[in-house]
Amino acid sequence: MADWNEPRRSQTGFGASPGYRGQVATGETFDAGLRQHMLSIYNYMTSGVLLTGIVAALTARSGLAAQMVGSPLMWLVILSPLAIVFAMSFGANRFSKTALQAMFWGFATLMGLSLSTIFLVYTGASIAATFFATAAAFAGLSLFGYTTKKDLSGFGSFLIMGVIGLLVAMVINMFLQSPGLMYAISFIGVLIFAGLTAYDTQRLKQQYFQLRGTDFAGKAIVLGALSLYLDFINMFQFLLAFMGQRE
Repeated sequence: MADWNEPRRSQTGFGASPGYRGQVATGETFDAGLRQHMLSIYNYMTSGVLLTGIVAALTARSGLAAQMVGSPLMWLVILSPLAIVFAMSFGANRFSKTALQAMFWGFATLMGLSLSTIFLVYTGASIAATFFATAAAFAGLSLFGYTTKKDLSGFGSFLIMGVIGLLVAMVINMFLQSPGLMYAISFIGVLIFAGLTAYDTQRLKQQYFQLRGTDFAGKAIVLGALSLYLDFINMFQFLLAFMGQRE
């Protein structure tokens, strides 16, 4: 998850490469290392999303998704990924990189089980269309976050407050069952996680220069993938409320 308390990074002039602990390296060296770092994050994130999609589709096709609805197993499937996210985020220093990787794949699998129920509500064609629309938006927003010279760190507190507000509104709407409020939540949710995609991309890019050469660098790749995965999946789910065609 995003590290909202992470300090802002110092900025350097155009053409200069930020250094680790005050050391300035050549742009070529840092660019190659940064590209590899970000590529590793996106590889994990993309693999996790694909694993989730495959598990969701297979679970729905097998009939297990329909059997889970209303059963205690459904609550276990819903709450388990949340527990893993908290464990990875707050216990990263205690876990090894291998343990974090295993937790990430377990999380992606459980999310697939949880999301399998969308196939009971929406048509497969609309789910696929929403997925590709989300992928296109995510790619553009992530590219913006990676290339922009504007410091996005100031948006972090605003965006996390927006997430908290969304959660409160969603809990309230569980009792009100208001279609209007549901669409408002979905619209705002898309905007918030669109902003988080750009913000987290820039944060992860800047984080590389702090962690390069440290023991935590490998763990940061897995945690970074988790952050972007959550941005993607949440944006997809909120967008599905608009684009999804019901069965």
